[in-house]
Amino acid sequence: MKILLIHGPNLNALGKRSREIYGNKSLEEINGLLQQHAGELGANLTPFQSNSEGDIIDFLQKESGSANGIVINPGALTHYGYSLRDALVDTGLPVVEVHISNIHAREGFRRESVVAPVAIGQICGLGWRSYAAAVRFLVSSEKQDVY
Repeated sequence: MKILLIHGPNLNALGKRSREIYGNKSLEEINGLLQQHAGELGANLTPFQSNSEGDIIDFLQKESGSANGIVINPGALTHYGYSLRDALVDTGLPVVEVHISNIHAREGFRRESVVAPVAIGQICGLGWRSYAAAVRFLVSSEKQDVY
């Protein structure tokens, strides 16, 4: 199973940015932990990060044909990334939206997601483990043909 692991704007600054909200692990550390976790589950992750919505869409269009699912933290695109939302739909793949912080306990604008209606689920507030839960869900769901 191949899972696309997508990190949106500003997530390249993890480990340095607002540690009280996002923790102290860097994006590279998180990707490494997740690749190890996925490997133990028999899955492969293809990580990608960009601060540009267009680059993320290009990545989805290029890679989705050989993938089985998508784990995405859209970052700020969560709230206004309609072209990203359309690209996710166009892949035809199951999508799990993740967030490191609990977006529902933060500022009002962070609570609205344009991605959530096209995702099979949303996991937030578990720190970097939100990603791990999403990977585990996709792997177990494929084995059980849930989605």
